[in-house]
Amino acid sequence: MQPASAGIDTAGVTALLHRGRTLPQAELRSAVARLASPMDTVAAYHFGWIDAEGRPADGDGGKAVRPALALLSAEAAGAAPETGVPGAVAVELVHNFSLLHDDLMDGDEQRRHRDTVWKVHGPAQAILVGDALFALAGEILLELGTPEAARATRRLTAATRALIDGQAQDISFEHRERVDVAECLEMEGNKTGALLACSASIGAVLGGADETAADALHAYGHHLGLAFQAVDDVLGIWGDPQSTGKLTWSDLRQRKKSLPVVAALAAGGPAAERLGELLAADAKKSAAEFEDFDEAEFATRAALIEEAGGRSWTEAEARRRHEVAVRALDGVDMPAGVRAQFTDLADFVVERRR
Repeated sequence: MQPASAGIDTAGVTALLHRGRTLPQAELRSAVARLASPMDTVAAYHFGWIDAEGRPADGDGGKAVRPALALLSAEAAGAAPETGVPGAVAVELVHNFSLLHDDLMDGDEQRRHRDTVWKVHGPAQAILVGDALFALAGEILLELGTPEAARATRRLTAATRALIDGQAQDISFEHRERVDVAECLEMEGNKTGALLACSASIGAVLGGADETAADALHAYGHHLGLAFQAVDDVLGIWGDPQSTGKLTWSDLRQRKKSLPVVAALAAGGPAAERLGELLAADAKKSAAEFEDFDEAEFATRAALIEEAGGRSWTEAEARRRHEVAVRALDGVDMPAGVRAQFTDLADFVVERRR
């Protein structure tokens, strides 16, 4: 991505994300404390509140984009940010449900510069705690007992189902020789766009916004999610491990058909043809054979993707989705300061490094 533009209120985005991380924190911890032992402890480890030995820790809790959006969307509806706290907690619980399961399915041993839950506590606990967080998300909303809570819950459950669909698509792509760009965008719209779309609208729904305004914020979040995932896909191949917390060539190691890969294959030309030959051979290898690859082999694939134009196409797609997301805000009558925060957050998503 290009360096951050001078127009972004970096301090404002930092404050917005900090609020998304801290304002819902007490309710998030209270929700996790409902879990039966040892799931409460395992979840606390995942969230970075304790270390592997159970001692208090101040771990990296992630970027907090989703809860930040939930609080901001409440303000878009003219409500206080606190109105969006149950929505912020709910989307954060669903997001972390997906991370727990994704790490296990992908075999990822590191997240946020620490061993993943399945690595420390075992696969069974990763599955159970993920399931429990998903159930908690619905409880948190429905306990409000309002019509707005029921509307918010419908949006959250639809987003969760789409997220799971996207993960299933993503896994199926790993063992296919070819995936077209439209299929990849559909998968990423489900896997990432759906929950960000829910996050951008759930606070407004809790704040009493009508469906027209909520749908416009949903569109903003959906396209922002596609921009977010496009950036993730670039970082998944070329990101600095010190920033991302993942291994070099992370997505190539997992044989992911991410946007740079799919766009490169679709571009045609010698680099695309050679890449296609290598990936077709990779798809036939066992996991054990693939793990024997050395760094040079992954570097070769990354270079071919870049030569075929996959990296530049994906970066351009991130910028395009960013523009569509910002235009969607025109469908909502909101305070100018709140609109500016939505715009700055979109800029941050496209220009981030981790």
